[in-house]
Amino acid sequence: MNIPFSVQVIDVEESYPAEIPVEEIPCYLAEKKADAYSPDENTMLITADTIVCLNSKVLEKPRDKADAVRMLSELSGKTHEVITGVCIRTRAKRKTFSEVARVRFAVLTAEEIEFYVEKYRPYDKAGAYGIQEWIGYIGVEHIEGSFYNIMGLPIQRLYAELKNWE
Repeated sequence: MNIPFSVQVIDVEESYPAEIPVEEIPCYLAEKKADAYSPDENTMLITADTIVCLNSKVLEKPRDKADAVRMLSELSGKTHEVITGVCIRTRAKRKTFSEVARVRFAVLTAEEIEFYVEKYRPYDKAGAYGIQEWIGYIGVEHIEGSFYNIMGLPIQRLYAELKNWE
């Protein structure tokens, strides 16, 4: 977006209350990340979190190879939702929003899943995949919504929110 920025890494546990509705989890986590940092009066903080949901079940980051294979096997041949929550925060103001995209995977073979997990090691990705990687090239049949939302930051919506920031 041609906006200068710097990345600040703060370790935040990505946990949430069990009773929170699935669609609210990403905003809750984005706000939790925003609250872990204290911006000065000249800083605008942007935090985000993305979840993958299949039939209202959250597929988090896989624990290991077997978990990644299990998740991709569950996503194979199905449509799932990717929800990203974003929190924009200054000392004086906060705005939180979320975007939803729907992704349809082709039926993936066990060999395709094994190859992807072995080569790309998607252990840091919700749902065990990155759409911008090989699995996205060969497996994604259809997207409804923002591609960048699926990558983890709905850039167009963020731009619109920043443009209207007062």
